[in-house]
Amino acid sequence: MQRALAASMILPMTIVSVAAQEVARYTCHRAAGPIRIDGKLDEPAWKNAPRSTPFVDIVTGEPAWFKSRVALLWDDEYLYFGFELEEPRLWATLTERDSLIYNDNDIEVFIGGKDAYYEFEMNALNTIYEVFWIWKDVYKPGSIYYGPPEFDVKTQRTSTLSGVGGHIHPRGARWGFMDWDFPGLRHAVHLDGTLNKHGDVDKGWTAELAFPWKGMKWLADGRSLPPKDGDVWRIDCSRFQHFGPNGERVKRAAGWTWNRHGHYDSHIPETFPKVTFSTTPAR
Repeated sequence: MQRALAASMILPMTIVSVAAQEVARYTCHRAAGPIRIDGKLDEPAWKNAPRSTPFVDIVTGEPAWFKSRVALLWDDEYLYFGFELEEPRLWATLTERDSLIYNDNDIEVFIGGKDAYYEFEMNALNTIYEVFWIWKDVYKPGSIYYGPPEFDVKTQRTSTLSGVGGHIHPRGARWGFMDWDFPGLRHAVHLDGTLNKHGDVDKGWTAELAFPWKGMKWLADGRSLPPKDGDVWRIDCSRFQHFGPNGERVKRAAGWTWNRHGHYDSHIPETFPKVTFSTTPAR
């Protein structure tokens, strides 16, 4: 969750290194058939795709209040994400693209490269938020990121991030390009319940994302697009929740990630799970 605009500038900042820990591992299989991006995850390809381990508390690693899992698939054109989210109180308010979606209940995707990473957020209204982050220590002449108009700090709307929630990353600050949009991105949600009606109990929602491989060129670091069998990428998925198990509004959103980060900070690339791509279809 990109709370840099608020949390990293207001909270006292302490430099804390990330403790060594085992990150989650996942095998992303090739899709065995076509996928329609409608948010429903009802194609045979999704039914056969392995699910992630349940998301856990971003700081402690304890189980999340509500079941949260993701599955990944790929084909020659897209990298697909399918989220399954238990949610007894469906809630979303933000409708303008690139609103601060983390102020609603949301899901998030981070795709990491060596010197940059991409952040995506979406709420149950299918409203999205995107940022492309580049570490400042490589933003200099000779870097692939120094020169392209879309990464010109003088003309583009930017943010600076050193850390979130009191944590400062040892690598330091990074530039956030706030108007960068992933080319060709497709996304949809499907709700199993009634949105913003708090007198009933909902089952939850599913979300479906498709990221074209051609948009990954800034993150590939020389790797093949689409990937080769056995290629490994660092990819994280997370969820932030503003209502507690009994429907109460919590003071600070609960953060749930694929594996523990150790800090209330989504922006720690070395904690991102390792996703291995397989040319074997999901069966």
